[in-house]
Amino acid sequence: MVPESELKVAVIGLGYIGLPTAAVIARTGAMVLGVDVRDEVVETINSGRVHIEEIDLDGLVSGVVARGTLRASTRIEPSDIFVIAVPTPFHDDRTPDIGYVLQATTTVATVLKAGDTVILESTSPVGTTEKLAAFLAQLRPDLKVPGQCVGTPDIAIAYCPERVLPGRIVVELIDNDRCIGGVTARCGRKALHFYRRFVRGACVTTTARAAEMTKLVENAFRDVNIAFANELSIIAEGMGVDVWEVIGLANRHPRVNILQPGPGVGGHCIAVDPWFLVHGDPDNARLIRTAREVNDAKTDHVIARAEAMVAQAGSTPIACLGLAFKANIDDFRESPALKVAEHLARRFGSQIRIVEPHVATLPAGLTEAGATLVDIDTAIETCSAFIVLVDHEVFKSIPLGERADKHVYDTRGIWPDQPETAPPIRELHRSAA
Repeated sequence: MVPESELKVAVIGLGYIGLPTAAVIARTGAMVLGVDVRDEVVETINSGRVHIEEIDLDGLVSGVVARGTLRASTRIEPSDIFVIAVPTPFHDDRTPDIGYVLQATTTVATVLKAGDTVILESTSPVGTTEKLAAFLAQLRPDLKVPGQCVGTPDIAIAYCPERVLPGRIVVELIDNDRCIGGVTARCGRKALHFYRRFVRGACVTTTARAAEMTKLVENAFRDVNIAFANELSIIAEGMGVDVWEVIGLANRHPRVNILQPGPGVGGHCIAVDPWFLVHGDPDNARLIRTAREVNDAKTDHVIARAEAMVAQAGSTPIACLGLAFKANIDDFRESPALKVAEHLARRFGSQIRIVEPHVATLPAGLTEAGATLVDIDTAIETCSAFIVLVDHEVFKSIPLGERADKHVYDTRGIWPDQPETAPPIRELHRSAA
């Protein structure tokens, strides 16, 4: 076994999960190599800076780079532990795409040696870790691969999904419980020993397939519950009832906890992972499929209402508040807010103003359509209507409730106590969403 002080770890993929994971591991004293295909990401990290916005990450990365325990490269090097944290998107037909996982596996195979451990963290369809093992056995027939050989394997392979909240990633990587699934029980124990270096939460071992499904179930559970709230918001709108008030009253019941509706569901996890379960058993994943369809349809509903609002405003500028998939971050992956804003920009062009305090420039699709990025003060001065798409903290301090001349369509309910100075506006533009 490699001494703790000499442990070498390679983290493949330096995105929203890979970089924080690499930095947290490096803080334990292990020598960590972060591997990414993007030259600009490697250069940024090696200069002690970060390319993503996440609380406390910049100081952490700066410190471990300065101490020499973290460095980045576009090329893999021999290590003792390999952590794969690459994207797992889906194809246009919503079937899983594990191509990045297999590419990372190919890269790891070039330097893999007896005694090493390979851990997949990417959210993946059930059975992916076993496919990774079978693929490694083909790439490296000189090594005994667990699940693919007779006798004691030369390496260990496990699956351990992240379960963190953007905006709290660094804290939750350490404090949250981890579910560690080994291809064999021995693989699980080796991975467990590694995670105990930096995880304060409970580390529970199981099979790789059970760990894979656990991650998908966690995200599908959230998706189903959000779908209930989003469907309820549309029903309440049709009945002329304020959905935010209804949810608040219903949640006073000791056994009711309805989530908050919004313009849809975003992020790389909740908006994607349930489809992996649907793909795995399409005949029985009926509720999960329906929840995905409800949440996607909510975005279409918001677009239709927003279009009507812009059309009513004539030629005056309209502000879209927020582009991220959730509050107080700069992550636009699968963001329903971005989809709404892009649709409006394509139709109304320069009439659309975007307020997104977490970025310095707009995505290319918005600028090409004619939308412009403005700060909140400029929006208040120049725009007659506001479409609230993200509940960033800064938006909650805007006194729009005091301005009868400002029309508001609030898809996030960030002004629950907004004065009814203009009842028709409240009914038309805020009653549901």
